[in-house]
Amino acid sequence: MTRNFQISFKDREGKASSNGRSARRWKPLVALLVAVIFFNQTYAQEAKTLTLKDALQYALEASQNARKAKLDVENSQYKIDEVRARALPQLSGSGGLTYNPILQQSALPGDFFGQPGKTVLVAFGQKWNANAGVSLSQTLFDNSVFTGLKAARTTAEFYRLNSQLTDEQIIEQVATSYYQVLVQRQKVGVVDSTIKNTEQTQNILQSLYENGLAKKIDVDRIAVNISNLKSNRQQLLNGVSLLENQLKFYMGMPIANPINIPQVEFAAIKPHAVQQGDTLDISGRNEVAVLKTQESLLRYQKQATKSEYLPSLSLSSAYSYQGLSNTFPIFKGKQSGVNWFPVASVGLNLRVPIFNGFATKARLRQADV
Repeated sequence: MTRNFQISFKDREGKASSNGRSARRWKPLVALLVAVIFFNQTYAQEAKTLTLKDALQYALEASQNARKAKLDVENSQYKIDEVRARALPQLSGSGGLTYNPILQQSALPGDFFGQPGKTVLVAFGQKWNANAGVSLSQTLFDNSVFTGLKAARTTAEFYRLNSQLTDEQIIEQVATSYYQVLVQRQKVGVVDSTIKNTEQTQNILQSLYENGLAKKIDVDRIAVNISNLKSNRQQLLNGVSLLENQLKFYMGMPIANPINIPQVEFAAIKPHAVQQGDTLDISGRNEVAVLKTQESLLRYQKQATKSEYLPSLSLSSAYSYQGLSNTFPIFKGKQSGVNWFPVASVGLNLRVPIFNGFATKARLRQADV
């Protein structure tokens, strides 16, 4: 009896320890399940009610295309500054330090040194040479620079119009997708109403069949119709989800963000149609304005290419200070044998194109195309 009791006690202890291990094994899974349920509840509670106005405002702020168009507008001003810099003075500084361990020699007649009939090699210069200076250049006439300034301003106008056109396209895409979701929901409502009416008809036919006033095939046929309607309803619901994701895509909203689109009465939406006999004025359309601006840019491009045939004139000047010495450092002054002296120059530069292998002609033909 004692032995049996001990065995039974050990078996119970083993089962208890096994149950404890099982409980410890299930604890992480239970915690994970609770976290998922809590996350889903929180996620469902954070569904954003999205009116059409909110959707459009969100899209204009978050859409990648809208942000890119606005950055292009900002960048166009920097392009104008870049082209304008070509017409402004160009100032640069320079400096250098050179050591000549072996000076170059020049051959001179020996008559200068009292050695007639001989050639004497004389080294010119000194071992250390330092210089520091500044140079200035100013374009006086270059037709490509002036044409580039006009083209840069037109480019800024092009990007401004393109930004407006991008906003219009985003508004069109978002509004169309928004109303597509509403239309799809209306279809779901129509199917729900049809299913409800069909089920009522099914109940009536079932009652008539039980009383011998209807055929079994009529009951089966209406049951098949209800099944088909429910299948069609599920397809429409799937279409609603797809259209909502499409709306988020056009808005630039993450697909994972839940949204709630309130129901809108379509009767309250007043379409604005063009009456018969009215003429359409397309001159104010941004699409046409963008095309006209592109045409102007292409004309400026051709003018800039033509400018390669014209001469260019520029003014240049330089001022530097040089020092020569056989010792280092050379910055001690004349007391250490260093000779410092200034150098200055002013020049007027004229460049006249004569022949470049018909490269300019080829670029003009490309501009014409």
